[in-house]
Amino acid sequence: MKRVGITGGIGCGKSTVVAEFERIGVPSFVADKVAAAYYDDASFLDEVRRLLGEDVFLPDGRADKRAIAARVFDDKSLLQSLNALVHPRVIKDFDVFCTQHKAEPYVLFESAILYDYGFDRLMDKVVCVYLHLEERLQRLMLRDGLSRQQLMARISNQMPAEEVMLRADYVILNYEGNPRRRQVAYIDEMLKR
Repeated sequence: MKRVGITGGIGCGKSTVVAEFERIGVPSFVADKVAAAYYDDASFLDEVRRLLGEDVFLPDGRADKRAIAARVFDDKSLLQSLNALVHPRVIKDFDVFCTQHKAEPYVLFESAILYDYGFDRLMDKVVCVYLHLEERLQRLMLRDGLSRQQLMARISNQMPAEEVMLRADYVILNYEGNPRRRQVAYIDEMLKR
């Protein structure tokens, strides 16, 4: 079984592409969704509390994800420290996921920061989902209600999309009207060889 990373900058449409792979039966591990569940784990929350303090928690004890994001995206060392809590858990969970799907030709590991944190070294192949920055910003402003400045701060914490595209084995150009389904079918065929 091959491990295939799927990556691209925030707002490029990775989720839509992953959904297309899932439609044709490819098991997909979405790192952000898995990591989001950690915020329901008391021991993980204790680690976050030690790292970031009480002010990123709501009165009921739940983590305030917006406050956490605002804090870490403005401080790269805090972002790295938070990632050091999250990433080892993600890799462990992905290993379990792979054992559950070992009869498949390949599985997907979706992460916007695949290259930034060395996840690519765990993959046999990498697919980049690409969309020009201006289109990404327009999508994100509509979707998340954040300002251009807030979004650019987040984007600046990721590897430039063009560099990701150059490093990947396959690229999906995710523009409206571009034949996404045909691109996914081609890559699926290549990965099954």
